[in-house]
Amino acid sequence: MADIKNYTLNFGPQHPAAHGVLRLVLELDGEVIQRADPHIGLLHRATEKLAESKTFIQSLPYMDRLDYVSMMCNEHAYCLAIEKLLGVDVPVRAQYIRVMFSEITRVMNHLMWLGAHGLDCGAMNVFIYCFREREDLFDMYEAASGARMHAAYFRPGGVYRDLPDAMPQYKASKIRNAKAMGQLNENRQGSLLDFIDDFTQRFPKCVDDYETLLTDNRIWKQRTVGIGIVTPERALNLGFTGPMLRGSGVLWDLRKHQPYDVYDQMDFDVPLGVNGDTYDRYLVRIEEMRQANRIIQQCVAWLRANDGPVITSNHKVAPPARVGMKSGMEDLIHHFKLFTEGFHVPEGEAYAAVEHPKGEFGIYIVSDGANKPYRLKIRPPGFPHLASLDELARGHMIADAVALIGTMDIVFGEIDR
Repeated sequence: MADIKNYTLNFGPQHPAAHGVLRLVLELDGEVIQRADPHIGLLHRATEKLAESKTFIQSLPYMDRLDYVSMMCNEHAYCLAIEKLLGVDVPVRAQYIRVMFSEITRVMNHLMWLGAHGLDCGAMNVFIYCFREREDLFDMYEAASGARMHAAYFRPGGVYRDLPDAMPQYKASKIRNAKAMGQLNENRQGSLLDFIDDFTQRFPKCVDDYETLLTDNRIWKQRTVGIGIVTPERALNLGFTGPMLRGSGVLWDLRKHQPYDVYDQMDFDVPLGVNGDTYDRYLVRIEEMRQANRIIQQCVAWLRANDGPVITSNHKVAPPARVGMKSGMEDLIHHFKLFTEGFHVPEGEAYAAVEHPKGEFGIYIVSDGANKPYRLKIRPPGFPHLASLDELARGHMIADAVALIGTMDIVFGEIDR
């Protein structure tokens, strides 16, 4: 009788939950995975090298394009690193706006993750639910920055502009009648803060809907319970951060343990898992959405009560006001010089990390005193997570590889860079 040998399967090089291009080479014994070898680099764009040939401000929009489902959180780390080197103070109002948008981004990321993860495991309808809410979050991005995704809204020293007093409205057309448009515009009558506040009132009920669909669903539990178990010690040794680490029961959240901006003023809880499996990581992320909603509500309340500047008064870093730029020659020249030549950052090195929706996202900058970074390195949360795939997948079925890719919440923009 012939020997039964392991055989190799190319899983990829394309997979929808990976938000990018992943090629997994699986060594199989029947349908059981013996070894999983992730091949990455198919989305490599040399971001770190490109940053060395651009001014600090010109590299900012590149940050949006790293993890392109958590845009403003990437910008946040980049701005914090530059501010550390420059020693500039960020106005309190700008800090509250940043924290609010970082949490809006967290909800946006987790909705994308939940929709894609559900879809991968066969829960088709969750995807539609998640994207319904995500659309409102995109509208918040657009109202504040002018762009639905790649916002470039956080700037060294603050944010690009203050929050608008009016929300864009839907207009009636031949295709959509005035009555339907009136219903869509109902919660858009006030300012952006009113719109965000309305969303935070509605959102907990939406999360309840997702939980109704999944949490006690026996098929969902069969696909996730006991899959990809990571012990707390192993999670730390593998370099896990974020929900991947907290899903194993390790209490570590940069917003609590190394607070930045105004996170130390916020009242929120950090959810933890017990078993360290795919199901626990799902529960952690669901609860994170509820806690992010709480933080957004606190920020809205503070921003309504307090006014003030939204970017530093240091005009070596901050551009002049738009009004002044359009009426005065000096301001126009200043604006032009700032965006072409940039500002010079003092010599030194700095590392700044944020609690990104996927884990610890860090930016390490080395400056030689020029207007461009001498070196820029990115610490992506997804890289150590993907590196553990081989260990997590051993002994599981091929179908479980899909659930494992989903539970990691990886985006290749930041991994391949």
